[in-house]
Amino acid sequence: LFSHIPYYSIIALVWTLPNMPQLNKGGKYVFGWSKIADDRTVHFPPMVLTEYDLLEEQEIIIFTGAKITGGFCVTNQKMLSASKLHKILDDLPELKNHGSILAGTFIPYKGRSYSWLPLSNDGSITIPVKTLEYLHLCPGNKLMSIRSSNIAFTMGAKGPLVERTKAYNGVIDNF
Repeated sequence: LFSHIPYYSIIALVWTLPNMPQLNKGGKYVFGWSKIADDRTVHFPPMVLTEYDLLEEQEIIIFTGAKITGGFCVTNQKMLSASKLHKILDDLPELKNHGSILAGTFIPYKGRSYSWLPLSNDGSITIPVKTLEYLHLCPGNKLMSIRSSNIAFTMGAKGPLVERTKAYNGVIDNF
């Protein structure tokens, strides 16, 4: 019955139905809030870990978000290498060879900046101080996990979507 529909579309549909808020009709879905703890740890929502297969690798790739949303976007080598954006990994070998740059060190590339961070087994990251400064973030900031594409999701810090959460009548989980 569903053989013509990509499996990730079916999975996304199933996960979207009960618990995933959509802040406005036709808009993006959000996974929930993640607060940057005092020790700079950020826990990703379990749904995002599963949907983006993050726990398959011990590192994630982060890159600067859109100016209006701030924060950062998250992907990994597997998703990036299988996408139209695979050239990023070719042009920035430091993202594949993690020993060549320190975790959290950004490399500018075509209008964005890219880095890598280790991912713990529980699906959290610890963001280095210099990385937080680069992203204009600090402990105590809340980040909204936003479904962006099948390549990456966004941990947004500001902007219209984050503002819409104030008027949202449903429940948005905190992680």
